[in-house]
Amino acid sequence: MSELKMIHKPEITHTQLVKYAGASGDFNPIHTVVPIGEKAGLDGVIAHGMLIMGMAGEALAEWFPRKDLRRFKVRFSKMTRPGEKLTIEGRVTGEKWEEDEKRLTGEVSVKNEAGEQKLSGRFEFKIE
Repeated sequence: MSELKMIHKPEITHTQLVKYAGASGDFNPIHTVVPIGEKAGLDGVIAHGMLIMGMAGEALAEWFPRKDLRRFKVRFSKMTRPGEKLTIEGRVTGEKWEEDEKRLTGEVSVKNEAGEQKLSGRFEFKIE
């Protein structure tokens, strides 16, 4: 139906992953300690999935009033690593009635600069 404004995020950094670990309380060393990530067969550290979901959520709040969010579900498809630059894309797919309110439905995706999809999701927002 209707494409939403693409949002480009700056390069993911190792420092960002360490800060996110502290903020989220997720101190799994595969996100912050390179030798542990290598030992786990990951070729280094990987970003927290919830960090990437948070970026998608931030985009939703830029596109629509946060207070009107009714549903947000995602599926992770590939790991994200430091050095990647992500783009969040969204589109409106329709409208529906649920719980006595009109809702806008849509899809969101997060991809890196090579076009690899990291996350896909669906959302619903209340509309007037």
